[in-house]
Amino acid sequence: MLEHFSFLTMVILVFASFRLTHLLVFDNITWFLRKPFLLVNKIDTDDGRSAQQITVRGKGIRRFIGSLFICHWCMGIWSSALIITVYYLVPASIYILLILAIAGMAAFIESHLLKK
Repeated sequence: MLEHFSFLTMVILVFASFRLTHLLVFDNITWFLRKPFLLVNKIDTDDGRSAQQITVRGKGIRRFIGSLFICHWCMGIWSSALIITVYYLVPASIYILLILAIAGMAAFIESHLLKK
């Protein structure tokens, strides 16, 4: 199984996992997925700014999933597991994974290498 696992494949899977994790945990476009598990309250800070206070809703599995949505390290494990599973079970998924990887690379470049 791993004999077909090249360095390029590893790079694609790493960046696809990075992008999927960010998509699930941070991006506004996936808020509808997080909403059943998280409660967001706007609070005013001492310096007059507005901030968000995020709390996990419910108990049991709902709380577990909510905990994943507020922890990019935790969600990263599950995103990676999903990426690897899809890669091995659905060979044509490489095109979707490549799209995620390119978006992940672009996000990494923009946020880490192009800082002013």
